[in-house]
Amino acid sequence: MFAKLDLFNKFNLFDKFNVKETLVAILAPLTAFAAFLFLWNIGAAQVKTSLGQLPGPVEVAQQAKNLWIEHKEQRARAAAFYERQEKRNAQWLAKGRPDKVRYRAYTGKPTFFDQVFTSIYTVLTGFLAGALIAIPIGIVAGLSDTLYRAINPIVQIFKPVSPLAWLPLVTMVVSAVYVTDDPMFSKSFLNSAITVTLCCLWPTLISTAVGVSSVDKDHLNLSRVLRLGYFTHIRKIVLPNAIPMIFTGLRLSIGIGWMVLIAAEMLAQNPGLGKFVWDEFQNGSSHSLGRIMVAVLVIGLIGFLLDRSMLILQRLVSWDKSQTLR
Repeated sequence: MFAKLDLFNKFNLFDKFNVKETLVAILAPLTAFAAFLFLWNIGAAQVKTSLGQLPGPVEVAQQAKNLWIEHKEQRARAAAFYERQEKRNAQWLAKGRPDKVRYRAYTGKPTFFDQVFTSIYTVLTGFLAGALIAIPIGIVAGLSDTLYRAINPIVQIFKPVSPLAWLPLVTMVVSAVYVTDDPMFSKSFLNSAITVTLCCLWPTLISTAVGVSSVDKDHLNLSRVLRLGYFTHIRKIVLPNAIPMIFTGLRLSIGIGWMVLIAAEMLAQNPGLGKFVWDEFQNGSSHSLGRIMVAVLVIGLIGFLLDRSMLILQRLVSWDKSQTLR
């Protein structure tokens, strides 16, 4: 009986330490969030703008609901449009006139949630393109002092350049080079994605090179003793040791890329959350401030989720599982 009690106490999930840590982990962020909402509500009531009073949490929540309703209504209109198109084409086919059959895309105004999807798709495309370029170059540079010294001045020159400074150049180059009658991607998408790629290159490249060059000397000596080939050496020795630094660069890159994308969409009026914010600002209606606040909160939430996703991915691919979600 005493043995059973000892076993129960040993594996008791509700001991005082676990309960305390769990309560702190749950209550601390909830308390901070509640305080934020309280201060936001109090502060918003004191601010008057040309468009009316600054919206508080209740008004912003109502606008979020309205945006969702508008999204569903727009989807219903799109479904009705395609249904009418199918019926019309079926009638022409029944009359033996296939030459009259037409298929057109619905051209309604994109909703807020369409803009959210566009921005996420764009930033992930630009981020992945930047990672595919920066990681191999960083690995090679980290393994070769000569190559590292060769590319370091280039990196140091272009790293401080604001990514938005590239936007006009990217726009002109894409317009001149990407000329086709049947484009796979829109030019606005390419402009935004390439701009994100350019800002994602440098943090990932630098972190990868530093991580590779910092591999433990004992591991390098072991690779020489085993006479591992170049690619086997990278796969078995270099990458497992450099993964923490590589993911540090990736997390920095995707965070910077997300911020830059929103600014680029506002500046170039490319589809996405940035354009939604700018359009609402230009609209100047009584609901614009609430909608802008919804967009701001969504932008922050997506940025947080992107960072958490990278950290989870790091834990999945790294041999070191001690990395915490902070």
